[in-house]
Amino acid sequence: MRARVSHLRALLSRALAPGLAPPPARALPQITGPGASRFGAAFLGRARFFSADASTAAQGGSKPPAAAAAAATTTGGDGGGDEQSGKSEQADAGKSVRGGPVSWLSFLLLLVTGGGIIVYYDKEKKRHIEELKNRTSAVKPGQSVGTAAIGGPFKLLNHDGKPVTEKDFLGKWTLLYFGFTHCPDICPDELQKMAAAIDKIKEKAKLDIVPVFITVDPERDTVEQVRDYVKEFHPDLVGLTGTTDEIRKVARAYRVYYMKTEEEGSDYLVDHSIVMYLMNPKMEFVKFYGKNYDTDSLSDGIIKEIKEHK
Repeated sequence: MRARVSHLRALLSRALAPGLAPPPARALPQITGPGASRFGAAFLGRARFFSADASTAAQGGSKPPAAAAAAATTTGGDGGGDEQSGKSEQADAGKSVRGGPVSWLSFLLLLVTGGGIIVYYDKEKKRHIEELKNRTSAVKPGQSVGTAAIGGPFKLLNHDGKPVTEKDFLGKWTLLYFGFTHCPDICPDELQKMAAAIDKIKEKAKLDIVPVFITVDPERDTVEQVRDYVKEFHPDLVGLTGTTDEIRKVARAYRVYYMKTEEEGSDYLVDHSIVMYLMNPKMEFVKFYGKNYDTDSLSDGIIKEIKEHK
């Protein structure tokens, strides 16, 4: 009995193994003996069930050559389809890149065009700078560009108390200096330099220059104060004073800065420009001379300007 059951199990294992052909169908042996009818019926029913399932599984696992070839053809067709689909997608991608808004060729053209514009702009800039340099170098050192807006009409009193205007100086070369009589050091030094320079000019070039002193401290520099002051420097020095408004107007016309400083009651100083103005016989501005000029350079400079204007 046990041998028969082991044989049936071996047959079922072979039937269920993949890739194996189903065993040839054969009739199951008859079981005889006591109780064989009841046991045999149940066993035979189960054996036929397992045998049918094994045959079905074996047939499904092993396909016929024609079917396998067809399946392979189908699979190969699918692979070829995938390959063709991949090529189509690559072609579409290439078309999208080439037909897109910015391709590699257009980007390269953009770079070349931008570089050309930059080079052209740089050349034009250098050319413009060279033109400006040439124009600047073409101007002669002694060439006059224009006349400064310095000077103008004024109405003041001289150190004798007589009214004086700019017209009283027409026909003469005039050297003007703005200061005040209470100036401790700068004004006296500048007036002494002015007096020495005009004497030297007369001696060297036989030219007469009228020296003029205009106060920037009208509150203290009265006519008498100015008269006493100018006599200390040169007999030809003309002293001018006036009201606060008149002094303000003439200082503005000649671009002269002045302001009270360190005021203590009636004792104060006046900060002002330290400049001499050379005016031609038409009372037009010619040149100014600062504190850095000494007597020699001042006299030589004035002689040079007068000779060039003749």
